[in-house]
Amino acid sequence: MRSHILRILVLFGITRALVAQDGGSPKADGVQRETGESKARGAPAIVTALDPSELKDFDANPAAVRALIENGLALTKQNLGYRFGSSDPAAGGMDCSGTIFHLLRSAGISEVPRTASGQYVWARKADKFEAVVSRRKDSFELDALRPGDLLFWSGTYSTGCDPPVTHTMIYLGELKGDGRRVMFGSSDGRTFGGKKMWGVSVFDFTISSARSGDASGRNSGSGGVFIGYAHIPGLSREEAEPGSPAPIPVSRLRPGSRPQASPGE
Repeated sequence: MRSHILRILVLFGITRALVAQDGGSPKADGVQRETGESKARGAPAIVTALDPSELKDFDANPAAVRALIENGLALTKQNLGYRFGSSDPAAGGMDCSGTIFHLLRSAGISEVPRTASGQYVWARKADKFEAVVSRRKDSFELDALRPGDLLFWSGTYSTGCDPPVTHTMIYLGELKGDGRRVMFGSSDGRTFGGKKMWGVSVFDFTISSARSGDASGRNSGSGGVFIGYAHIPGLSREEAEPGSPAPIPVSRLRPGSRPQASPGE
């Protein structure tokens, strides 16, 4: 009887060791193990938030641009990570084009496409796009760049989209403190002040010709080629008439709520 019990205990111990080795146990050898899926869901956001007052000449922007930037900066305070394929803050994070899609739909611009390539085509067809070939930050090609403009990159990951535009953000302007150009969006590797961010955040706006991408072909972070910028179609750059209703701030939307889609979307 005693030998039978001992045999059961030995088998039980071997089974526990095998399960732990496969990562099925919460801990093995004192180290927390996570599957790729749980890591994607639970990885902490690394983001930077700003107040509009930290941007140079913010109050000089048109009312609709100020509201758009305020709503974007409100999202940076929600600790949202980078989540590929998401355009919903309720999912805990969004990808680059999903963040822009959500922000513009919240501002009442219902015709904005979901993908970076689609947003580029949308801006081009509206004759709002300004191409940038230069790699210099003081290039004349950036003279028309204004806060609230869309920014576009290609080559941040492999894509079958045509045109192959893979990354988008929104230009915020310059910081009061040091004059750095900054932008808003979502990334899994772009930087702010030399530190890598991961999520919906404020980032330094820099022009790079480097191309990069991970083995999965997804990297809206550190690489790509900046190709140009565009005024957002449908976003008024005129001052609002006195008494006109202001856009609803993102911070006032119920958690998990989405802007109402137009028919057929």
